[in-house]
Amino acid sequence: MSNPIADSLLKIGIMRDFFSIAEQLRKHDSWTRAQLAAYQNEQLHKLRQHAYQNSPFYQRFHAGLMDRPLQDLPVLTKAMMMENFEDLVTDRDIKLAPLEKHIEHLQGQDRYLNRYWANVTSGTTGRHGIFLFNRAEWVVVVASYSRPYTWAGKKVSMTRRVKMSSVTSALPRHSSARIRATLPNWWTPSLSMAASDPLDSLTRRLNDWQPEVLMAYASITRILADEQSAGRLHIAPHTIFSLSEVLTDETRRRAQAVWGSQLFNQYGVTECGCLGAECTAHQGLHLAEDMVIVEAVDRNNQPVQPGQYSEKLLITSLFNYTQPLIRYELDDSVLMGQEACACGRPYALVKDIQGKVQENLYFPSAKGTSEIAVHPLVFKQIMEGEPVTGWQINQNVDGLSILLAGLPDEYDDQAFSIKLRQALEQQGIIVPALQVKRVTTIPRNASGKAPLVKSNLQRSV
Repeated sequence: MSNPIADSLLKIGIMRDFFSIAEQLRKHDSWTRAQLAAYQNEQLHKLRQHAYQNSPFYQRFHAGLMDRPLQDLPVLTKAMMMENFEDLVTDRDIKLAPLEKHIEHLQGQDRYLNRYWANVTSGTTGRHGIFLFNRAEWVVVVASYSRPYTWAGKKVSMTRRVKMSSVTSALPRHSSARIRATLPNWWTPSLSMAASDPLDSLTRRLNDWQPEVLMAYASITRILADEQSAGRLHIAPHTIFSLSEVLTDETRRRAQAVWGSQLFNQYGVTECGCLGAECTAHQGLHLAEDMVIVEAVDRNNQPVQPGQYSEKLLITSLFNYTQPLIRYELDDSVLMGQEACACGRPYALVKDIQGKVQENLYFPSAKGTSEIAVHPLVFKQIMEGEPVTGWQINQNVDGLSILLAGLPDEYDDQAFSIKLRQALEQQGIIVPALQVKRVTTIPRNASGKAPLVKSNLQRSV
């Protein structure tokens, strides 16, 4: 049971620490590349020493390699991390079963063992990834999201209240919701909405709130820009942040055209917070290399050549001692920049990110007015509790084909279809025919990706 007074005091204390860490991060922006490298080496040494002393997993995983350079160490996958979770973390009181039970009922500022913030990845490719942070580590995560704002030329102030709106995930276990619950409402008056909410509800609430800053998934930003252009949305944000998904040039162009505001792309991950963000020069996303060492590698974990897209990223979080992530694999393909940014910050630039393009599906409105876009999060939230190892939604001319992998024999396909139909009806659309198909594995495209939601229809833009 939460204690309102204790929660308020906790938020005030975190707020104080937040400004301290945010100021430290701001000072790092004026470092040279040599200063940044020296800091990385120092922090990496401390992290590895802590892991080798307190993590039975790393004692085994890095046996005989503890004095080797980072690039010689083995790669840690999500599956490997979850299989060895209790041995990997550095607090022997942490147990996976009670932690997972804690996550099931997670709300607001709830902390595991009253000291750890738990974040969970979507788990769309199989098992969820769970990531723990103690108070000091969690403040770093929260403060990392002040960087996109300051890099966009805005000032984070204790006295200047800025009305914000976010359209992301509303699930309490996801990092975006956890961060929103951390900061005091009086300092960041914010309207938080789920990307899965019906579009007319999003439009109405945004019109009532009139945000100064809009933060949304890239695909939602595109939808809202279209709503503004059509005259149904009437907001005037001075700054727009695109989150979590690949931002296309067309989405950027449309958003900036309808709102007359600059749009800034940012790259956040559950594992370590804000991994990258654009500055006012718009030459790419600066990587937060004072928090995380990032390696862009090919499928064999070798560094990619300049001008080539990576197959994945390997990240080493320099600040998380509770759950050390050393050469942890992220399934993101990026193109690294080869030149320094004109702003003078020392951090490497990501010029482009491939993959994770969220595809909205469009359906006729039940009111017969226009098409309605349904965000992938609608489907993701339905799949959250389903006993599957993989899934995919395909939109075809004859309806939706739902591929489900790893289902138990006793699974009720019809009950699932009814639940999906009801969720889609709540979006205000004419629901097409639904066909559930049991498959062994989810098919992948030529690049090896397995998109969760895709349309096979031709649509005029």
